[in-house]
Formats: sequence, C-alpha cells, structure tokens
Amino acid sequence: MTEEKDSLNFIEQIIEDDLTAGFSKDKLRFRFPPEPNGYLHIGHAASICLNFGLGEKHNAPVNLRFDDTNPAKEEQEYVDAIKNDIQWLGFQWATECYSSDYFQQLYDWAIQLIKEGKAYVDGQSADLMASQKGTPTSPGVAGPFRDASIEENLELFARMKAGEFEQGSYVLRAKIDMASPNMLMRDPILYRIVKRAHHRTGNDWCIYPMYDWTHGESDYIEQISHSLCTLEFKMHRELYDWFLDQIYDPALLRPKQREFARRNLSYTVMSKRKLLELVEGKTVTGWDDPRMPTISGLRRRGYTPESIRKFSDLSGISKRDSVTDVSLLEYCIREDLNKTATRVMAVLDPVKLIITNYPAGKTEMLESENNPEDPNAGTHELPFSGELYIEREDFKEDAGNKFFRLTLGNEVRLKSAYIIKGESVVKDSDGKIIEIHCTADLDSRSGSGTEASTRKVKGTLHWVSVQHAIKAEVREYDRLFLDEAPDSHEEKNFMEFVNPDSLKILKEAYLEPFLKDASTSDKFQFQRLGYFTVDKDSTSEKLVFNKTVGLRDSWAKQNPNPTPQTNQPKPQQNQGGGQAQGQRSALNEIQKIAKKYTNLSGDKLAAARADIAKLAEEVSYEELEPLFQTAAKKVGTRIGAMIVLGVLLNNGQERNPEIDTFITAGLADENDELAREAKGIL
Repeated sequence: MTEEKDSLNFIEQIIEDDLTAGFSKDKLRFRFPPEPNGYLHIGHAASICLNFGLGEKHNAPVNLRFDDTNPAKEEQEYVDAIKNDIQWLGFQWATECYSSDYFQQLYDWAIQLIKEGKAYVDGQSADLMASQKGTPTSPGVAGPFRDASIEENLELFARMKAGEFEQGSYVLRAKIDMASPNMLMRDPILYRIVKRAHHRTGNDWCIYPMYDWTHGESDYIEQISHSLCTLEFKMHRELYDWFLDQIYDPALLRPKQREFARRNLSYTVMSKRKLLELVEGKTVTGWDDPRMPTISGLRRRGYTPESIRKFSDLSGISKRDSVTDVSLLEYCIREDLNKTATRVMAVLDPVKLIITNYPAGKTEMLESENNPEDPNAGTHELPFSGELYIEREDFKEDAGNKFFRLTLGNEVRLKSAYIIKGESVVKDSDGKIIEIHCTADLDSRSGSGTEASTRKVKGTLHWVSVQHAIKAEVREYDRLFLDEAPDSHEEKNFMEFVNPDSLKILKEAYLEPFLKDASTSDKFQFQRLGYFTVDKDSTSEKLVFNKTVGLRDSWAKQNPNPTPQTNQPKPQQNQGGGQAQGQRSALNEIQKIAKKYTNLSGDKLAAARADIAKLAEEVSYEELEPLFQTAAKKVGTRIGAMIVLGVLLNNGQERNPEIDTFITAGLADENDELAREAKGIL
C-alpha cells in the first residue's frame, strides 16, 4: 500500500474504494447541507473542510444546500452568515440549493406514497403516537388511522395543504413497520402543519416536510454521490435508503449515506440551541462574540481561515465522537500568526518610566523588525524618548534573584533601544508607584555596533514612548466556561459553568504610533504579550483590539510533531488539569450518553441505546463494576451500566453476586426503563 493510501481517512478510503470498483469519477458530487437556524461553529468546519476538500481533491462539484424545512427557526440572516463563513474559509460551492426548491416535488412524491398505500394521515396527539411506538425492546402498535383508505388519506392530506387544520392536529406518516428493531422505521412523520411564513416561499405552504424525508430525496434530486453526515444519523441510514427505494429510477445515480464523528471542542458548547441561549440571555454580545465557538466569533477574535483548516486537518475524521482540546486550535492560530503577524509594542498596564540622563525633549527614530520569521517583511520606525510606558508587572521594587526584569540597582534592556538601570521610584499618597526613574547606558543602543551594544543582560522589556503613544482599548478573552465539558453534567445546567471572568477590558492601553492606521481585522504580535487583532468596534478616534491567543505554546510542547489524524483522533493533552482529551474511553462516552438518557424519547432514545450497546463491546467488566455503586438518583448512568452489562453477559461474562445484586436492584427500581433493561438480561 502506498504512503498516500495509508494517509487516507476512512471517508476518503470509501471513495477511493468506490472509484476502484468502477464508480465513474465524473459522477462524484458532494454537498454541505446546513440548516439556516443559527451561525456555523467550529464543529461545522469539519464537515465544510471534509466535503469541499473532497471536491477539491477529485475536481468534483460541491453543492451548498440549505435544509430550510422549519420556518419557525430559519432566517435569511443565517443564510447570509453561512455563505459568508464558507467563502471566508476559502471554499466556493458549485450550486446554491435550497430544500424549499423541492417542496412541490416532495409533495408529489408524498401523494405517490399515499396512493401506493405507503403513507397515511394521523390525527392523534404527539404523546399518543409516541406511546404507540413501543420501546427499543418492545414492538409498537398500530394506531386507529393506520389502515384508513387511500381516498381518505388523499382527502385529509389535501385539506392539510389547504390550511384547513390547526397546527399539530394532523401529520402525514410513512407506513413502514411498527415492529422494526429500528424505532426510526416505526411509521416516521413525513409532513407536519406549521403555520409560519417561510423565509423564501412566504405563505405558499402550511405543511412542511420533515428532515428525514427531505434529506435523502434532495440528495437524489441533486444527484449527490456521497451524502456525508455526522454519527447521530447512522441510525437514520435505513430510513434514508427506504425513502430512496420508493422513488428511485435505476437510470439515475443513487446517493449513499456515510457517517463520521462530529467535532467537539473542550470548554465550550456546540449545540445551536445552547449557543442561542447564550446570545439571547446576553451572556455574550452576539453570535460573533470572540468567546463563541462560531466561525464568525473566531474570525472576529483574530483566527484565520488557514488556522481553522489546519485545525480540521490535525483533528482528523473519526468514527467515534470525541472531544478535542481547545489548545490544539490555539496552537494552529499561533503557528499561523507567528509567520505573518507584524511585531509591534504595546503596554497594557502602564507605569511611567523616566530616563533621567536622556536629553530632555530628544526623540530618536529606532528601527524595529516587522517579523523575524519573514526576511522580506522589512522594518518600521519606532520613536524613542526619555519618558516611556512599561508594564507595571515588569518592575519590582524588591525582588528575588529569579526576577529578571527591572529592579532598583539592576539592568535590563529596552527592546531595540538601550540598557537601563533602576535608580528610584515615585509613589502617590497610597504608596502606589507612579514613576520609575532610571539611567541609561547611552552607548548601548541596539544595532549601533558599539561594544556596549553587545553587552548581555538577563531581561528585555517592551515599551512605548509617552509622547508618541496612542491610547487604545484591549479586550482579553479567557475560556467561556470553567468546565471542560459544560453540557455533560446530568444534574447541572451548562450555564452554571459560565466563566464570569471570560472578558477583561483594558481601557487605557498604550501602543506605538505605527498602529494608528490599523484597520479592522489587521493582526499583530504585541511583543511579549500575544497576538491581537483590530476589532470591528474600532473608530478613527479609538482603536479596539481583541487578544487572539497568547505566546505560550503549551500544546506544541507536549505534542512537538503534530501529524494529521486518519481513522481515529490523536489524544490531545488537556490544559485544564482534567483528564486527557482527544479520544475518550468507551466507558467515558457511555457515561456521557447515559447522563442524558432519561431526558430522551422515541427515536433519540433508540439511537442512544444503540450507541451504548455498540460502545459496550469495548468495555471490560473491571471497568464497568464500579458503576454498580452509582447513586440511585443517577438513573441514566445506571441504565447505561445495565445495557453494557447485558452486552458483556451475551459475550460470555460469568455472573457473580455483584452482578446479581445490581440486576435485582434494577428490577425493583421505580424507573420503568431501568427495570425493563434489567428484566431483559435475567
């Protein structure tokens, strides 16, 4: 096998295998199908880079299709933002499509299903229909509308379309199999009544197709060869194929769905609903708040398209959901900006420094290197005078031997300028230092070629000239949440983990005058401080900078040679002191799913159970047994443990007193789902 073959991720391998088996390369077509109900986030970037990357690799078209089937949540604002984000990342779609373009065709196909006895109108309540669906371990039962005549169903569906019924009173369901092991196949809903204006079709329709019905049929209409979805749609693949079976013409290409793991990032949330809650609750200033994981938020913070594409490359495409540490993302932007950002000087917490032996009123123009990583970046002029600002933390009146910055009686170098020695301080009435008086070795100017200019001192400080400095506002950002997985706690709301100190605004930072003409999104390295970008709130009278990332390269120190991931994500070290991130153990993933188990129902419950059962194949009894002692109130975790135990017993695990005790407790539990799982493994 060639090195190129070895480096393929499993999705790329699927496509290569299809081509090897005779699939025509000119029939390859991909799509990115966002729902326009929010802004794209870093998780979506994985799908964008995957689909458009495949298009670039194979010179194949990639459609941008908006799955706009829910007028209650979709807005043109989101459509425009999504298009902007994709183009900013450096991609261009072949055709801009909308599921709403296919409403008439989807409706016609639904009529066809009714006429073939494969769909019916149901007038029961949602709760009653859910109760008839059964459970993952017991079959569903037919409702009273299931065997209505074709004529009755056609009439009711026509009246639904005509707007004669209230929202929620009727739905159209596919007639498949109420006893199917896959609960998604138990007569899923095809259409529901929604009396809301659509952002494109206005009030032309009051019935709207469900995502599952729309998804595969839209792929078919557009002749998408490979429909790439995230893992939560794996259970939906059987339904995807059933829907295609009903309308497929052998003369046309038949799409196939394949799934990959979604991208999760530590210390944030990825749910659009939760991101919307942050926006609407004013926890953040908007979708593009630099603390948000949205692409627009990252862009405003100073991230580049290249850094996000690199992050997607390093994170890889996996078959299992995992959490990537945010420090990998920071590593990617730090590496990118190190190559491109101009070095400048800025003082964020200033204290005045006076050089007592420097000629009064004198100004020198020093030469400052723009970027040592780029020999062609050139230099710029930097004014120097006898009164400067330095960082308050760079001076200590009394300091130990390990403090290598400025102290009384010790020397440091001012970056690109002179060596100075601390002589005395001036304090206000409260004892706060307001001036530091120094003397300079006036023969030691950097680059002057004198013997004194080559003298070595232990510390180098950045500075700006008081006379020439421009004042600016600087916004320093920390992680938005204090917990690495804020939405994984069964008994706590993710909002409880919001970091109250995620934003620090410095109103009186001072910058060198080279920055006075900086424009929105310009990026700089503030020497010794980090990388900063000009915010859109800047005006001609006031510059505002966002801190993008610090200079400390903690992720790279632990992973000195990051390499692209293939089939599984490489573990990244967690910088927050918790467990290692990247790829969690199977039991960790099971616990994460189980914590939310009791809040699920219907299709989502079935999918969760299937995921737990699959992951259980990788869990040992020794790992599982401690969960037998889980507190009674953590029902979800106990259900998850019971499902895993069932898999282990089926695979030959011998029973013991601890197992029997755990099963007996489950049988007696008041939670029906736990008791049902326990009964299933008696």
